[in-house]
Amino acid sequence: MPVIYLSLGSNLGDRWANLQAGLEALPPAVSIRASSPVYETAPWGYSDQPAFLNQAVQAETQLDPYALLAHLKDIETRLGRRPTFRYGPRLIDIDILFYDDLAITSPRLVVPHPHLHERAFVLVPLAALAPDLVHPTLHQPIHSLLEALDSASVQPYPPPAG
Repeated sequence: MPVIYLSLGSNLGDRWANLQAGLEALPPAVSIRASSPVYETAPWGYSDQPAFLNQAVQAETQLDPYALLAHLKDIETRLGRRPTFRYGPRLIDIDILFYDDLAITSPRLVVPHPHLHERAFVLVPLAALAPDLVHPTLHQPIHSLLEALDSASVQPYPPPAG
């Protein structure tokens, strides 16, 4: 079964609950194998918005990459995500980072995620989960990609009490 890595993020409403709802909505089509800690991160791309909570997940799926994308977009919609502007605030965001070692470039989908190596908010959680995972097109492990970035704005976020 293909191994996938996903990134989840939220910066509106109850961010923690939004991440948990995203995780809970993945099965049965996506079987979670491991998840990173949650991190609070400064916004990227558009700074005049609340901080994000971000998390990475390793999972397995029998969905092909395009069916997986449709499944994730459906989850986002069901959980209340509404279209906004590029890099704007969002209730939930679920991105495909890797799908096995495939490299896909199409109008609908680019895998590996085309900007993951530029984003500490993606690489910090991913490195906590799979530091030695090698990017299939850049041919570098995640920990090396992370070392090239300033990750000071990505901080561990404790689970809510209770």
